[in-house]
Amino acid sequence: MNNPPTSLNKKAIINQILPFSCVDGPGSRLVLFMQGCNYQCKNCHNPHTIGLCDACGDCITHCPQNALSLINPNNKPHIVWDSERCSQCDTCISVCPKQASPKVLHYSVEDVLGIIHSQHHFINGITVSGGEASLQLPFIVELFKAIKATTQLSHLTCMLDTNGSLSLTGWHKLLPFLDGAMVDLKAWQQDTHRYITGRDNHAVFKSIQLLAQHQKLYEVRLLHIPSITDYEQEIEELARYLLQLGTGIHIKLNAFHHHGVVNEALMWPKCTSTDIENLAAQLAKRGLTNIVLPSTFI
Repeated sequence: MNNPPTSLNKKAIINQILPFSCVDGPGSRLVLFMQGCNYQCKNCHNPHTIGLCDACGDCITHCPQNALSLINPNNKPHIVWDSERCSQCDTCISVCPKQASPKVLHYSVEDVLGIIHSQHHFINGITVSGGEASLQLPFIVELFKAIKATTQLSHLTCMLDTNGSLSLTGWHKLLPFLDGAMVDLKAWQQDTHRYITGRDNHAVFKSIQLLAQHQKLYEVRLLHIPSITDYEQEIEELARYLLQLGTGIHIKLNAFHHHGVVNEALMWPKCTSTDIENLAAQLAKRGLTNIVLPSTFI
């Protein structure tokens, strides 16, 4: 049997594969959650997806199921996770100095294509999420390219869920194989964005504009954190900006909750249905029509 092309051997660090989702883009979707993020969001609901395991080994002795081991092939140590033994107690994450999950798998493009083939009759597309998926851009490009080149899979839409920090050069590599992107606009003002994420939002605005120009911007998402985010204070500028992107783009409002968050963000107020409805009303009053509200509040 011939070896697969080198491009199909390209691997990614994946935290989880969700075979079916109806909230990660249009229709029913298979979702890849990549490990690693370049933001340090205080409000992150999945903080264990931010860091990359450095194989320090601190988690191994604390695992009650002995599901973790350290190997060192070619002087490249890494943690091996035995999913069969694992009880999902997350002790490994709680003791990790970086709060990085060692419960990750390394999938090649060929591996993921095999999973997609097994699901392709039941889904409308693929969404790659994170963490921040664009940090593993070469893998995503090769995966989307392979999907588009495969007769059985070419009908599937390829979507990216992103914080918008990818460079314009990176976007141009992905655009030929991308059907749409969902981008987080975490705050309007630089200072607010930097306070929440540790990074400024110059690249986010550039990404949104580029995607809109190429008709690849599916959704802009606003996570409303009462008294923390600045959407209401900057409502005039925010609404004007969103309007100029085009009427076909979804503006999805998400409500901040405490599930999964740690440290300072646990003291922040939860976002209620009234908070979201007020923000939606303010945007609608200024001409935005394609507003998507949360389906549930936690």
